[in-house]
Amino acid sequence: MIKETEEGIIANIKISPNAKKNEIIKTDSDIKIKITAQPIDGKANKCLIEFLSKKFKIPKTSINILKGETSKDKTILFRTNSSNKKTELKNILQNG
Repeated sequence: MIKETEEGIIANIKISPNAKKNEIIKTDSDIKIKITAQPIDGKANKCLIEFLSKKFKIPKTSINILKGETSKDKTILFRTNSSNKKTELKNILQNG
């Protein structure tokens, strides 16, 4: 699920740690993000934020994990006021 708010874009994602490469995979029902880091000591969360920051060209400080710090199911907030950036984020998340 992807929702636009005043703060930016909120997306529910599933993360798959310990993958061969970082990538976004869109399935029929959800968004899955593969991360190379292991889920130990917050490494996967850190890697996820770094990957999303590079992929969407937004600062790491503008990406927050709202729910799911220790879960594979996460709710992520991409903080932006730019309508162009919001549209870009939605397009990439919806289309992989």
